[in-house]
Amino acid sequence: MSTGAGVDVQRRLEFLVRDFRTSRPPMPVVVLHAEDVSGADGSDEDRVVELVEELYAGHDAHGTRCAVAPDVREGPTELRRAAGLVRDLSDPKRWDGRRSLYRRYSFPRLRLVRAIEDAVGELDADWPRLPSASGVARGAPDPAQRLLDQLARQRWRPKDSVRWSARLNLFDMAHILPASLVAVLAALLARSHWAVALGSGLGILLLLTLLDNILPGRAPIFLWLRRESRWFMTTTFLRAPSPGRPTDFSLLRPARSWNAIAARAHDVAEALKTGDDFQLQLYVLALFEDLRDNHRRWSWDLRGFKRPRPPALFLPRASAENGGIELIKAVSDVRSRRSELDPLVIVAAVRGADVRRLQRSVIQGPGTAPWTWYQEWGRNLRAGQSPSRALAELPWVIKVPLPGDRLVPPADGQRHCVKAAAKPTAARLVWSLHTLLLVIALLATGVGLRAQELHERHCSASLLTANQDSARLPGDPGGTECIGIATGDVRFADWLSSDGTSPARDQTPWSMAWLENHIREENESILAEHPDNHVTVVYAGPLSSPSDSRSPVKGIEELAGVYLAQAAINDSSPVQLRVLIANGGVDMRHQVRMADAIAAYAKDDPTVVGVLGAGRNLTTSVDIARKLGNGWLPVVSGTNSATDLPRRFANWFSLAATDEWQVAQLGLIAAQLREPGTRQHALVLARDTRKTDDRYTQEQAKYGGRMLRKQGYAMLPQLEYAVRAGQPELQVHTEKFCQGGSVPSVIYFAGRAEDVAPLMTQLNTEPGCARQRISILTGDDLSKADFSPGGEGVAPSVTLYHSTLAELRLAAPRTMFYKNAAKYLPKLGSGEVSYDTQALASGQTALAHDAAQTLYRAASRDGAPQSRAATWVHLRTVKLGGMATGTIDLTGAKPYADRSGHSIALKEVKGTPDGKPTSRVLCSRIAGDARLLSVKECAVKPED
Repeated sequence: MSTGAGVDVQRRLEFLVRDFRTSRPPMPVVVLHAEDVSGADGSDEDRVVELVEELYAGHDAHGTRCAVAPDVREGPTELRRAAGLVRDLSDPKRWDGRRSLYRRYSFPRLRLVRAIEDAVGELDADWPRLPSASGVARGAPDPAQRLLDQLARQRWRPKDSVRWSARLNLFDMAHILPASLVAVLAALLARSHWAVALGSGLGILLLLTLLDNILPGRAPIFLWLRRESRWFMTTTFLRAPSPGRPTDFSLLRPARSWNAIAARAHDVAEALKTGDDFQLQLYVLALFEDLRDNHRRWSWDLRGFKRPRPPALFLPRASAENGGIELIKAVSDVRSRRSELDPLVIVAAVRGADVRRLQRSVIQGPGTAPWTWYQEWGRNLRAGQSPSRALAELPWVIKVPLPGDRLVPPADGQRHCVKAAAKPTAARLVWSLHTLLLVIALLATGVGLRAQELHERHCSASLLTANQDSARLPGDPGGTECIGIATGDVRFADWLSSDGTSPARDQTPWSMAWLENHIREENESILAEHPDNHVTVVYAGPLSSPSDSRSPVKGIEELAGVYLAQAAINDSSPVQLRVLIANGGVDMRHQVRMADAIAAYAKDDPTVVGVLGAGRNLTTSVDIARKLGNGWLPVVSGTNSATDLPRRFANWFSLAATDEWQVAQLGLIAAQLREPGTRQHALVLARDTRKTDDRYTQEQAKYGGRMLRKQGYAMLPQLEYAVRAGQPELQVHTEKFCQGGSVPSVIYFAGRAEDVAPLMTQLNTEPGCARQRISILTGDDLSKADFSPGGEGVAPSVTLYHSTLAELRLAAPRTMFYKNAAKYLPKLGSGEVSYDTQALASGQTALAHDAAQTLYRAASRDGAPQSRAATWVHLRTVKLGGMATGTIDLTGAKPYADRSGHSIALKEVKGTPDGKPTSRVLCSRIAGDARLLSVKECAVKPED
């Protein structure tokens, strides 16, 4: 500052700024005037004006948002001119400065008052009365409706708001954008694809923008949500509406709120039409409310903390001619009436002749310290607002007389800078646009990484959530498998390299996708029509395909049997059967993870009563039996021939004959192949399972070797072949025993069905074996092989004997299985469906069907859904006749013990010179028939 008076006033104002950082002190109207006005030249008054202008420049340099009222003298009355000054302050650019902190001010309330006044100005001069030229009033438009129509044309904005942002009504983006973001989040939480979520948000944004700006209407669609509308309806300053007009306002009731806003706008417009002091005071009140809102600390952007300096309005030449005096009076009147603090500091320079219009001063004489006159004003403010003293003073005004000797520069000509200590607030550093951008970038990165992690770990995931019932796990080299339960939009068929038919030559005509879709349709129908009268079973099987797309999906035949049982049951039984599909991966390598998913799902779904399938005997089968048993889930397996699982776990029920019992039945054939009195060599050829979890092969090798030794064969050392890239390495082993001096006459093959064809090739090409009659005994896995014309070949000198788990021919006359198969399964041929239909001949479908029927019977006892614990107990009371494999009788099955009555068939397959093997059943038993097989019944024809 260049003068001593300027330094004094600036110091006091900076004290206010300092206090404003920590509290909200009352802000005065500081009226500066020359103490001695007797001089004819009026130089002191000019210096006061220069001082105010200097104060403005200093505060602008310090970062204060300040405005200068122009010396405009337009308007018929002093009140109109004062109102014009306030109207002009609604432009945020008027408050911009060189170093203003944070973003621009906004004045929505002030602009609303301007919009109503502009609308009144556009109407007839005699509004709200009917136009004089209209003649008879019948049919004349309602004055209130005329006002609303004009406001609608203005979009409830001031008339001069012609910028593109106002035309598009982007002020409502505060409501349109959140609504669009809610649509995006809702789509993401529903686990929609990110493109669908983004499209839904943009669609909502476009729709709301069109409704808010283009379509005709009386007001913007979010008018009742605007902050200026809430102020407009809740302030007590405005006069009450006329009797009979609505007054209630609610954010949740847009129609009633709109009617109240319309009524209030009409009453305010009538008051503005008169042009009295109400117009000016309403403008001042709106200005104060906007400034208070712009400095509200606990707002979403903490803007009050980011604006540590109060706004300042400077009136360098406040007079009656430009409306400045009336403005000062209106400010004091509004503050006295409202008794609310606002942050605006007003500094005005008033001529000595106009000081008397501002009543008395609180300053008693020259030389009073600045902090003294503010404190004295504060003490008098309490009583100065009293109605009885209203004519004596303007309580919010401080009149400061400035001596002439303090209005001139000091002799040394030095200028002094007075500024309150300033440092960036924590809110500016922590809650700023840059911080917001950084946080958004970090959040976007985190959400992106999380979404990537979810997509890498789960089969179905969106941006924020994932289906927890299934997971992505590595399969074959470079492949990925979906493991767990197929819920939501998860389909295991989507993860197959082909359509899932088994095998590629279309032996099984239905596809994985077809079965999943039909089971899903059944489930949806059950949940919609029988929500309280159903039970749920989970089929757990190998439903992935290896990287070689020609390999079959091994569980598809079992899944077809489960669907067949579901369709037949739901068409004829009141208690419906719901089926969930679980995948344990190729060869059930991930069955532990699958069991965890089943157990977790069953905790939340009490209708789950048991598990079907789990048909592969692995070292991890013990773990899944224990995990499912801990969840009170019984397991009914159609094809798992494990010997020890029924002995170790009470919740394990298998329709398949155990490996030990099957090998014992094959001993009937081995006994006939043994020539008494001669030394016959035998060999166990097994898969190398040391790096795998295959227990089936281990059991077959153990029980097969024990059986051959019991029959008196001279045992050669057991050989184990490796499997690399899906192909068995048999050449080294066949050369060893074929070219040696002891060629085995009987080989117990403890391998898999897919390894038989390479073995036959080696036996047919090795000279030592090609000239020898060799019999191969093997287990039930060979029932999956196809020895029909065009199927697997058998070397001419080899006879293959294997067991199967299902005797279908003898059970066929007493079952509805084939009739139902023709009805519910597609493409089973144009002829009659029977036990030798190619797609059903392996028995996998029949066994899975019977297992599903067995579990369902235990879960629906007495015609009502049972709990899983009750189902477990009832399984040992189930006896079902007319099944595809015979009679399923579990009534004699004791916990932790073997049972009898399994279905079994021993088959003989002979190789022929023309390459077309012949196959026949030596002997068999249907399920439920516990009679022992005999050597006579299983007689082997003598070799030619």
